[in-house]
Amino acid sequence: MDYPTRILVISDGKAGHESQSLGLAEAMARLRHAEIHTLQLDMKKWTYPRLKKAIAEAVNYPRPDYVLAAGHATHPAAILIARKYGARSISLMKPSLPVSWFDTCVCPEHDFIGKSLPPNVITSKGALNRVRPAEGERSGKLFLIGGPSKTHGYDEAALIEQIRGLAQDGGWQVADSRRTPRTFRAALRRDLPNLTFFPHQETQPGWLAAKLSTAETVHVSEDSVSMIYEALTGGAKVGVLEMPRLHPHARVIRGLDTLKAEGLFAPHSPPHRLAEADRCAALLLAAGR
Repeated sequence: MDYPTRILVISDGKAGHESQSLGLAEAMARLRHAEIHTLQLDMKKWTYPRLKKAIAEAVNYPRPDYVLAAGHATHPAAILIARKYGARSISLMKPSLPVSWFDTCVCPEHDFIGKSLPPNVITSKGALNRVRPAEGERSGKLFLIGGPSKTHGYDEAALIEQIRGLAQDGGWQVADSRRTPRTFRAALRRDLPNLTFFPHQETQPGWLAAKLSTAETVHVSEDSVSMIYEALTGGAKVGVLEMPRLHPHARVIRGLDTLKAEGLFAPHSPPHRLAEADRCAALLLAAGR
C-alpha cells in the first residue's frame, strides 16, 4: 500500500508565512502522494505556553514525516515536534535560530550573498509561494502597490506618474496592500479615475493568486518583493515601479537587481517562469531531507 507522505505545517497565522509553507507542501504533494495538515499556533499566548500547547495538540494529527515552518515564532515548535516524532524539520526563510538546528532550510538566495552556503540549505529565488500559472490564453493588466518598508520609502507623486505613463493603453486594474498609505486611493481616484481599483480589504482570500495565474502583464512597486516573486511565478510579463531606495545595498534589493540583470522584467518576457516551490520540493524529496 502506498502510504502518503505526511506534512505538518506549523502556522503563526500570517498569510505570507503560510503561503511559503503551503507553497512548498503543495509542491511536494504534486511530486509524491502526500497529505498536508496545518497546526495553528495560539499567538495570544506567551512563548512557553504557546509551545507547550502546540506540542500537546500535535497528537491530534497523523505522525508527520516533514514539519514545515515559516516565521520565527513557529521555529521552536517545529523543531521540538519534528524531534518528538522523528520527522524532518524544514525552515522556510533564514531562521533566527542556528541553521544547523533544522534538517533543511529553504532560504532566498539573497540571504547568502557573499556567504558560504551551509550543507543543509537549499536556496531559492525569493520566498516560495502558492501561485500556479493557469492553462490557456493569458489576459489582464495589473498594478500591484505596496508601501513604505525597511528598504524603501514612498513617493506617491512619482508612483502615480509611473502608473499614468504605463496605463495609457487602457484596461489596467490596480490593487493595493496592507502597507499602502491611505492617501494612495484618493490620489488614484483624483488623477486616474478610469482605472479599476481593488482595495485589499475588499478582496477575498486567493483573489490575488487567481489574478496572477492568468494575467498577461503585471507591474509591481519595488518595495513589495514578495508580490514581485509571486507575479514571476504566475508567468506574467513583470515590470517594476520604482520607489525610493533607503538601503540600496540591502540583500533583497541586490536580489531584485540580479533578476533585472537576468532579464526577467518587462519589456522582456521571462525565458522561463519561476517555479521555485517545485524545484525546491524536488531537491528536498530527492535528498530525503
